[in-house]
Amino acid sequence: MGNRYAFLEKQYIGRDYIRICIRLVMAAFCFAAYVYERDRDNTQDLFLVVGFGIIAVSIILLFMIQYKTIIEDKKILIDGLWSARKVEIDLNTIKSVRKDTYSNYLFNNPVYNLHRKGSVRFYSSGKDAVVLTDRDGFEYFIGTQRPNEMYLVIKDQMKS
Repeated sequence: MGNRYAFLEKQYIGRDYIRICIRLVMAAFCFAAYVYERDRDNTQDLFLVVGFGIIAVSIILLFMIQYKTIIEDKKILIDGLWSARKVEIDLNTIKSVRKDTYSNYLFNNPVYNLHRKGSVRFYSSGKDAVVLTDRDGFEYFIGTQRPNEMYLVIKDQMKS
C-alpha cells in the first residue's frame, strides 16, 4: 500500500528556531522581572501571567500549520491557513526547477502567497527553497525543510 501523494510536507508557524528563541527570551525576562519585583509592588503578578501566556502561545503555535505542500498528478497544491486561497501550480507550465537558498537574511517573516518582484513566495521556516520558473519567467519560491526530496519528486513528475 503506497502513499496517497508523491510528496506531502506541512510547514508550521511556531517551529522557526529564531522566533522560538525570541519568545523564550521574552518569557525569561517576564519571570526575571517577577522575581525582582516580588518585594516591591503589587504588579509582580502581571509579569508571571504574561510569562506563562507567552509560553502557552508558543506551545499552541508549534502545532498550527501555516501551509502544506502536496505534489500529485503533475501539479503542486499549496493549501494555507483558514481562509487563505489554495494555490495550484501546473507542472506542465514549468520550464525549470532548481534548489536555492530562500534568503540570505537571518530573520525571515513567514509568508504565504506573497507576490514580490515577479515571483510568488511561500515560506515558514528554514533556509532552503525550491524555485520553479514557468514559461513566462515567473518564479515560485517554495520554502521547504526537505529540498532534495521535493526537487527529485518535481523532476520525476515533470518527466512523466
